[in-house]
Amino acid sequence: MRLDKYLKVSRLIKRRTIANEACDAGRVMVNNKVVKASYDVKVGDIIEIQFGNKAVKVEVTQVVETVKKEEAKEMFRYL
Repeated sequence: MRLDKYLKVSRLIKRRTIANEACDAGRVMVNNKVVKASYDVKVGDIIEIQFGNKAVKVEVTQVVETVKKEEAKEMFRYL
C-alpha cells in the first residue's frame, strides 16, 4: 500500500492530499529515510512524521485496504 494511503487509512493524517503534501515536503521518514508518497509500506516499518515542532513515531503492525474507525489504531503502535 502507498504511504500516503496508509497514513489516511490508519488515520495518522486526516486526508490523503495532506499526507501527500507532507511527503513531498520531506516531513515523513520511513526507517530513518525521507521517502515519497509512493513508498510501499510493509509491516515492521518505522514511520516518523513531523507536525510543526513535534514528531510522531509509529511502527506498522498491519496493512489493510479498509478499516473501521475504531480498528484503525490497531494498524500501528506508538514508539
